[in-house]
Amino acid sequence: MYLKTLLTEEQLAIAIKRLAHQVLENHLNLSDTVLIGLQPRGIYLSDRIVNEIRNEIQSENLEYGKLDITFYRDDIRTELHVANKTDIPFSIEGKNVVLIDDVLYTGRTIRAALDALLDFGRPAKVELCVLIDRRFSRQLPIQADYTGKSIDAIVSQKVKVYWKTKDGKDEVCLLNE
Repeated sequence: MYLKTLLTEEQLAIAIKRLAHQVLENHLNLSDTVLIGLQPRGIYLSDRIVNEIRNEIQSENLEYGKLDITFYRDDIRTELHVANKTDIPFSIEGKNVVLIDDVLYTGRTIRAALDALLDFGRPAKVELCVLIDRRFSRQLPIQADYTGKSIDAIVSQKVKVYWKTKDGKDEVCLLNE
């Protein structure tokens, strides 16, 4: 089942730091920018990116939320999904939104997130930050603005992101199903 390691613990830490810096380059002030992690596994990446940004700059302006897209998915009838908590205690009306998720694959999760976002206002702009981009697997015309690593993988392969806080280790692996 195991194929290879895509990112070691050290490489993962560097990628997260780089993603945080790239977001800061484009949104230095953060007063008109909100960061939103996608439930369930995108929040582990978003928590780490937000911590990096907070370590880098002392900003009271950093607004951070978590979004569950379970009931916005187009495969809700074919697969059983467990809903998670949405926590967005602010309006995104007129703001720059940076959506954060661990793996960009078909684009369907991001499409659902875009639909769900409209319940919280109409953003001025939406950007996408992902740790892993499976770039040749898209079913929808969605691409990331910030990418930790782009990979080429066949359909039978799966990208698994392990998080120390959830899985006991930090690592990204490519698996054969």
